[in-house]
Amino acid sequence: MIRVVVVDDSAFMRRAITQMLATDPAVHVVATGRNGREAIELVTQLHPDVLTLDIEMPEMDGLTALSRIMRDAPTNVLMLSSLTTEGSRAALRALSLGAADVLAKDTSQVSLSITNIRDDLLARIHAVGNRRRPALLSGSREPIHVGKAHSPASPDCPVLRPSQFDVICIGASTGGPPVLESILTALPASLNLPVVVAQHMPALFTASLAERLGSMCKLPVHHVTHRMPLQRSAIYIAPGGKHTHIRKIGLARWELIVSDDPVTAIYRPSVDALLASAAIAMNGRALGVVLTGMGNDGFEGGSLLHARGGMLLGQNEETCVVYGMPKALTQNALVAASLPPHRIAVALSSLAAKYRTGFTGTDAGASIRSR
Repeated sequence: MIRVVVVDDSAFMRRAITQMLATDPAVHVVATGRNGREAIELVTQLHPDVLTLDIEMPEMDGLTALSRIMRDAPTNVLMLSSLTTEGSRAALRALSLGAADVLAKDTSQVSLSITNIRDDLLARIHAVGNRRRPALLSGSREPIHVGKAHSPASPDCPVLRPSQFDVICIGASTGGPPVLESILTALPASLNLPVVVAQHMPALFTASLAERLGSMCKLPVHHVTHRMPLQRSAIYIAPGGKHTHIRKIGLARWELIVSDDPVTAIYRPSVDALLASAAIAMNGRALGVVLTGMGNDGFEGGSLLHARGGMLLGQNEETCVVYGMPKALTQNALVAASLPPHRIAVALSSLAAKYRTGFTGTDAGASIRSR
């Protein structure tokens, strides 16, 4: 039985969430609260498996409460954030403070759409409710510093050659944003490859994620738009709500295609779609990285990438919020290594080593050229 505390300042939301969770016999709402202060009290008294927590509340907001809960009584927290630009920024802040996941709610049409999120809410409750206590995962949220003394060579990590790949593709879901932040901010400006990221989030959230990463990373960060040229020494964040594919448009030239294909995958952006397109467009010269997340998105695309001669790295179980996506690849022997985030950062950074290629120029915005 997963024991849940629901905290929201809206009586309608508390009732709606409680009713949705009551449809699952494996989930039991043990208490409800109206603000951050009550959230702290209920968590301290009841020690629930999961706390659902609104962000905007009177007396004490959700972010303040979350910070205190993670400091004094670490709990698996699922944040409910408004589907607005400010709500998306607050959601990313919540994830950096230790929330396990965020579920967006459209406050403008909440009475019409709230029941539509039931299946998604229950899936996240199960995924988050069965994870380790957050205190045991704190290491995956620490900043990563990659220096010259680090080397990717180790018994658990293959040696990567800078001339081996044309692109790095990263997929993530539940628990992904803080891990992405720690890995991507560690990448050096001298990395001569494009990095394309598919993180399961709504479009407003991925736009805020790109904005946040852009203020922190050494490489320029772009929120992908349709037919955006793929350039080296840059990071691309796939927009939420749609799928992003890589398409070859000439000799060693590629672009990013944003599609609304209703047939392709249930997750948007789909990691499967990204990895499969990279496998075909780069003829296997792609490095795929699959991070924490529930489900198995990335398995089909990763299988194709592996079959085409590409390489896959997976986040290890100990540091995942939810060990679903990387597990699907690992248990089928498709990953070259299962690594914690800091080892992934070191491995990717090793691809920035100087080497002779057909690249000309050193500007970060130059298009990928033939090797």
